[in-house]
Amino acid sequence: MRRIARVGLVAKQRVDAAGTVLTDLAAWLEARHIGVVFEAETALLARPQSTMAMTSKEDLPKLCDLIVLLGGDGTLIGMARRIARAAVDVPIAGVNFGSLGFLTEITLDDLYPSLEAVLAGEAPIEDRMMLRARTIRNGATFADEFVLNDVVITKAALSRIIELGVSVGGDAVMRVRADGLIVATPTGSTAYNLAAGGPIVHPVVDAVLLTPIAPHMLTNRPLVVDGTSEIAVEPVMNGNEEVFVTFDGQSGHALLGGDVIAIRRADRPLRLVRSASRSYFDVLRQKLKWGER
Repeated sequence: MRRIARVGLVAKQRVDAAGTVLTDLAAWLEARHIGVVFEAETALLARPQSTMAMTSKEDLPKLCDLIVLLGGDGTLIGMARRIARAAVDVPIAGVNFGSLGFLTEITLDDLYPSLEAVLAGEAPIEDRMMLRARTIRNGATFADEFVLNDVVITKAALSRIIELGVSVGGDAVMRVRADGLIVATPTGSTAYNLAAGGPIVHPVVDAVLLTPIAPHMLTNRPLVVDGTSEIAVEPVMNGNEEVFVTFDGQSGHALLGGDVIAIRRADRPLRLVRSASRSYFDVLRQKLKWGER
């Protein structure tokens, strides 16, 4: 990992308690001769000064060697997608406000020890697979998105069961008649995939998960494929079906007959700074309450 010369700070909005932490953190970094760049809305939480360096969420990844994020998993996912769009390898350290997160696993008590480890080049940094999903419409790219957790193709609230054709590497795999389909990364295996009955997969496993949502046929089971697989999902429109695709639950659009969602591993993984005091299984046990009576 290259030397950290500039750190970007971003926080979940409307979390007033982050203001003091941000101010103290900026002072701590500057005392170590490390530049600080605030995401513009985050700067408002930290009592902005005229000398404070600020930029947009979209530009922040290009200006930093490390991003420290204060918030929850949703805030981190949003920044991960911006890092992917910027085509940079800047690592991100997620500091949780509230309950421990699957992604924002660094607690406030761990913040400064974790940053000391990062600056010393000793912090555990994990590569997390991201997916790139393109909606192909009439032979052209209609939408092009990056996701950390999942791509979800689903029916509208009042629609009947939808039918989806799924292929992997050009080979037809299955026709799914269900409420929808989740295409998830190992990181996303503990998100919507888990609620839909899909397997938990360790985040460093090179795999992609295909999990039907409430399938009509019990033989439509979750499927785990190689991480290098190219996946295509095509809705089969026979009438007035309303089908939508969403990306990490943060953006999406309606699908038309003939549309194809083409999904493959993104060129760059997300580089996630891990907590030095707890493992992935520690987080899993705590979040899922394993071992409790």
